[in-house]
Amino acid sequence: MRNIKRFFWTFLCLLTGLWVVADLMVWSSPANFFAWRSVLMQYSGVLGIGVMSVAMVLAVRPVVFEPYLGGLDKKYRLHKWLGISGLVISVAHWLLAQGTKWMVGWGWLQRPARGAQPELLDAPIQQFFLSQRGLAEGIGEWAFYAAVLLMVLALVKRFPYRHFFKTHRLLAVAYLALVWHSVVLLKFDYWSGVLGPVMGVLMAAGAVAALMVLFRRVAVGRQVVGEVAGIRRHESLKVIEVDIQCKGRWAGHESGQFAFVTLHADEGPHPYTISSAWTGDGRITFIIKALGDYTRTLSESVHIGDVVKLEGPYGQFTFQGAPSRQIWVGAGIGITPFIARMKALAAAPDGKTIDLFHPTAVYDEHAIGLMTRDAEAAGVRLHVLWSQRDGQLNAARLTGQVPDWRDADIWFCGPAPFGQSLKKDLVAMGLPEGRFHQELFQMR
Repeated sequence: MRNIKRFFWTFLCLLTGLWVVADLMVWSSPANFFAWRSVLMQYSGVLGIGVMSVAMVLAVRPVVFEPYLGGLDKKYRLHKWLGISGLVISVAHWLLAQGTKWMVGWGWLQRPARGAQPELLDAPIQQFFLSQRGLAEGIGEWAFYAAVLLMVLALVKRFPYRHFFKTHRLLAVAYLALVWHSVVLLKFDYWSGVLGPVMGVLMAAGAVAALMVLFRRVAVGRQVVGEVAGIRRHESLKVIEVDIQCKGRWAGHESGQFAFVTLHADEGPHPYTISSAWTGDGRITFIIKALGDYTRTLSESVHIGDVVKLEGPYGQFTFQGAPSRQIWVGAGIGITPFIARMKALAAAPDGKTIDLFHPTAVYDEHAIGLMTRDAEAAGVRLHVLWSQRDGQLNAARLTGQVPDWRDADIWFCGPAPFGQSLKKDLVAMGLPEGRFHQELFQMR
């Protein structure tokens, strides 16, 4: 989280600084409202298209940034922040444009008289941009309305995922229209200064990413086709375990990583944590809990032999770290990455001392038996906390069970509020914040 927060604010400050250097009018104190409006329109435009460009680049899931931002789950959180920021900045930009027109129409403001625009015969590119201003303003306005609608739909959790998956792609069209709007209406002097090249690179990268989205070329090199080879149902846990046999070349994965799985083409890809260690045989297992409308139907709609598309692997929740002591907390279905890691450790121990806490609201004797077997094979000390029998897990209970917790890295996967509360309490007790690793498994 620290890395994405640092990137977010550094990026906004960097764009602001470049704009301040580029626009000397900021230092000359604009004389009236319309002059200030012009300045703020440019600033909001720079920030708006800047954050949208980075969000668009992140939408194509470039793995090169994962080590720096903490994994795809963190990048998607950053993508969401950038999208919300772009929405807020765009609304402010639109209000500056339209609100001024309303106030002139209401008689609250008087627009300064404008003379005829001179033809710039010795500057044909600038003259072309001037000739396109009206069209760019119209395109930008309608693209803004479309983008606002699509962003709001993306933020509404009740909007079904299968529809979100399809409509969110349309943001690429709105983004390309806003790039044209920005290129034409960006102050022409910016292009010859320090700001112009930066904006050009951002918009070019965003445009390439948008075209990849529209032509469905996102992560094509990380996709493989497979088929369902095994299904196991755990009815009391509302969980289905699906084995997939890859038919193409899967590059392998580390324990704790996840993949996008398309079990039904009309539903689109869903992210699921891989619950099996990689052995090189092309077989991958996913444990999927019935949490939404779609996953609740999987028990009946998935069959042996179904064709599946996989994309990945992604994520940095891979249990890497210098300390020889680790504490794992897998709450509910958050136990999945730890199952994969235990299977890997059974085959190749790493010498670390590990305690695994598994708080659960439902006690399934068969599932706990399998987990116990995996823990014993991996040399992991297992603590199963059935809430009805054992109560809740908290920082005091965890530290009481593991006296040397200050020397440990803590890996958490489960409900986000529980993880945030546990982290807050442990940090207050002296745990360095960087030693608490949490999966933010939320893709919208």
